[in-house]
Amino acid sequence: MSSAASSSASGASAGTGGAGRAAWTVVLCWTTVLLEGYDLVVLGAIIPTLLKTRHLGMTAGDATTIATLSLVGVAIGALLVGPLADRLGRRLLLIASVVEFSVFTLLVPLAGSVAVFAALRLAAGVGLGACMPVSLTLMAERLPAERRARAGTLTMTGYHTGAVITSLLALRMAGDWQVLFYVLGAAGLAVAVVQWFRLPESAAFLRAKGTSGSPRVPFTELLRPAYLRAGAGIWVASFMGLLLVYGLNTWLPKLMNDAGYPVPAAVTQLLVLNAGGVAGLVLGGFVADRRGIKPTTLAWFAGSAVLLACLGVRMRSDLLLDTVVFLTGVFVFSAQVLVYAYVTHFYPAAVRGTALGSASGIGRVGSLVGPSVTGALVTAGIGHPWGFWFFAAVAGCAVLAVLTLPGRPPVRETGDGPAA
Repeated sequence: MSSAASSSASGASAGTGGAGRAAWTVVLCWTTVLLEGYDLVVLGAIIPTLLKTRHLGMTAGDATTIATLSLVGVAIGALLVGPLADRLGRRLLLIASVVEFSVFTLLVPLAGSVAVFAALRLAAGVGLGACMPVSLTLMAERLPAERRARAGTLTMTGYHTGAVITSLLALRMAGDWQVLFYVLGAAGLAVAVVQWFRLPESAAFLRAKGTSGSPRVPFTELLRPAYLRAGAGIWVASFMGLLLVYGLNTWLPKLMNDAGYPVPAAVTQLLVLNAGGVAGLVLGGFVADRRGIKPTTLAWFAGSAVLLACLGVRMRSDLLLDTVVFLTGVFVFSAQVLVYAYVTHFYPAAVRGTALGSASGIGRVGSLVGPSVTGALVTAGIGHPWGFWFFAAVAGCAVLAVLTLPGRPPVRETGDGPAA
């Protein structure tokens, strides 16, 4: 290993080996993803309060703009972080992203105007968007290649855990919404401090850096013939996957209500859906590591398409409805994460961060399109059944995208796995 690589290794808490450091990587990456899950629903949880109190004179249109800019920031962060992580290291970029996100989150309650509020959410989104790709990369490179699907899916359970925590806090602090941002920002800074002292650098990155001397890894590297076919399929699948995740999380209660289900039952289905998501993340990673990531991802998106189409039909049995919604969560949420698992398995360490960042960033565009298209269908009065049929068609497109993916990586790195 070069002297530069050795220096980086010592800066990552005196080396990269050992079960203890592996445990810290798992805990800290999971906690970082939890922060994003918390942020996922924090704005939606307080928007009714902001509008009711007319905070800063905010209107429904202002709230929509703020929510959109938050997602735009996340997309920008995801796209930018990949090349930087492949050049500067996973550890440094993750810590910097958490700090940036936390500082701007702490400033949100202090905003003196709607424009400043929106700008702070945009800036916080940039840091937040960088966190998940780097966390998933670190987790994947800490575990052996044959366990990378589980690395991604288990890490993403933190996402749903954070969403649940926000929901519970919001129920208790509806009037004191500022506390939700202070808790998130303070927790993020605390996590960053622990990361500084306990999070080791990726051994796979250090090996790649020692071999190649830390070259710049441009996005165009992913357009090389060896990667282009996989890249195109991954980008389409990620776009479709996040369109489903955000579209369903945003509009499921309304679609259910339009179908004739009472409001309490419609809202409950959102909890059933996310409960299925947690179960699916555990199951999906387990199956993918045994049966292969590509065929499992293919089956998961196909199952999503069938179940979403079924939701377009009014069901008289509550048990049947709960079962179908739960299974929809099982397949939809983990299908998207399995796309990320494919990225970490297919690409070598030198370009893995760039590849995962591009998949996440382009997928975030889908997270904007999904709620917008579904909202248009609801506004037109055809949210049910066409909203679910639209989602089923999207899942079908994801199936076609996954079919195009190569079955094997073009190059398998020597020793690409966990630290010794």
